[in-house]
Amino acid sequence: MNDIRRTILWVIFGFSLVLLWDQWQVYNGRKPTFMPSAQVAHEDAKKQPVAPAGNDVPSAAASGSGSAGAAASSVPAQPATAAPVAQKVEVKTDVFRAVINSDGGTLSRLELSQYLDQTSQHGLVEWFKRLIGQPVPPAEERPVTLMEDGSPATRYVAQTGLLNPDDKGPHFPTHLTPMRLKEGPLTLADGQDTLEVSFESEPQGGLKYVKTYVFKRGDYSIRVRHQVVNVSDQPQEAQLYLQLVRHGTVPGTTMFGTNTFTGPAFYTNEKKFHKVSFEDIAKKKAEVPPAADNGWVAMVQHYFASAWLLNVPGSEDLKREFRVADLGNNLFSAAMVVNLPKLAPGATKVLESNLFAGPEEEKKLEALAPGLDLVKDYGIFAIISKPLYWLLNKLHGILGNWGWSIVALVVLLKAAFYWLNAKAYGSMAKMKAINPKIMEMRERLKDKPQEMQQEMMRIYREEKVNPMGGCFPIVIQIPVFIALYWVLLSSVEMRHAPWILWIHDLSAPDPWFILPVIMTATSLVQTWLNPTPPDPMQARLMWIMPLAFSVMFIFFPAGLVLYWITNNALSILQQWFINKRLGVLGEPKKK
Repeated sequence: MNDIRRTILWVIFGFSLVLLWDQWQVYNGRKPTFMPSAQVAHEDAKKQPVAPAGNDVPSAAASGSGSAGAAASSVPAQPATAAPVAQKVEVKTDVFRAVINSDGGTLSRLELSQYLDQTSQHGLVEWFKRLIGQPVPPAEERPVTLMEDGSPATRYVAQTGLLNPDDKGPHFPTHLTPMRLKEGPLTLADGQDTLEVSFESEPQGGLKYVKTYVFKRGDYSIRVRHQVVNVSDQPQEAQLYLQLVRHGTVPGTTMFGTNTFTGPAFYTNEKKFHKVSFEDIAKKKAEVPPAADNGWVAMVQHYFASAWLLNVPGSEDLKREFRVADLGNNLFSAAMVVNLPKLAPGATKVLESNLFAGPEEEKKLEALAPGLDLVKDYGIFAIISKPLYWLLNKLHGILGNWGWSIVALVVLLKAAFYWLNAKAYGSMAKMKAINPKIMEMRERLKDKPQEMQQEMMRIYREEKVNPMGGCFPIVIQIPVFIALYWVLLSSVEMRHAPWILWIHDLSAPDPWFILPVIMTATSLVQTWLNPTPPDPMQARLMWIMPLAFSVMFIFFPAGLVLYWITNNALSILQQWFINKRLGVLGEPKKK
């Protein structure tokens, strides 16, 4: 019975590793083994016609409930006068390279200058190709592109504009309205802390819209100032929409959904953090928070996020509604619509907002807005992952290296579970000591299974051995292992974080496969120290499984393999000490 239970635990553990390995393959751009490749939000997306220009303007009608009934309305007809040719304005700061389209002042491209994408890490595979004369493409680094207004398959933009609550009234400037760039610098110069880039529309429907981007040095939160001027002789009521439009392609998922979330997210004090999947939007089953005088809208993906925030003094008095829409052609929008006070003739209303677009750094997100740190997805293991990250971050503050911080974290975890593990390893040592007696009994009673089981239980009672005692370390380590996987998977701080020598990126696999080999060796030593299962097939399986896991660990992030090596090494020391104290030396059974 003990052998069967132990085998079941190993199978569960191995299956968990298979799932995690498969998901890591997806996130590193490789073809997944056990699940489909990246898919659009719904299968009919490819069959849909390209979305007509302008159907991404949010509806101005107030939604009466929290459901996603925000079907996109058609864009108001533009004046018959010839519109100026759209101008793409390039803006450079120390953290951004942005392109702003003069049509509506839309942020149509955003590169994060301080975060790089690498085509490959040159390692053992590339060395072998050179050895046999195969061409090896040079490793390239380029800035991470968070937003771009290319084909529908890659489109991701930030838009704003004005809506008329009266559908029968005049149309106001939207993100499609041609705007004029005001003169001024477009590059953040040395010694300069802020850079302002302004766009101004012609009056439309009696309102003029002036939009100003305020970039700050070292800041991923862009202040966006909205100035609405009533140039008519009548009072005007308007709504301001802050919108994110993104393609609906998301990474493939396992049957347990072990991937970080990609899609829109909302937050209000009432409903708290709330994710909305592209699939639910496409099926018209999405639910968004009800109207509130607080909250924000975001678009979340792996490592990075964007969010429209109203987090300046006075914004708490502004009622806002939340919308999502399927724009067709696998494009989706998430918007926050704000009711502006009635504007008297000649009056001006200025509203300040923030557009965050950058890395999911937990502490910085917490300081920007309530609940914004939750865009960093820890999955269902957040209750373990968040404290693990907190502790890991504290250790990094002391050690200054994420690799050594992982090692220190494992040491602390082993110290916390020391007595429980000691008891478990003691039980395993006793099992190893009585293993010859069990083997002799099984051989003697191999034709009497019921009597064999009774005799086995008698031996356990007499020797005061708990057959399940050695399983507790495995049971405890599985959730911690998976939780740390989520920490390494979702923490942008691990991205391109070096450890020592050849390890230059703890979030990527070891390019020279040295850590997986060491991990395999430590796993084999652990197998040698464990009691040998009486069944020969199970005994062989115990030796085969570490070798099978080693293949998967080749593709695991180096930080996770480092964690497992450290854990194995400390477990070996503790188990060897206990075995030696109990007189169990771990020699294989002689035939």
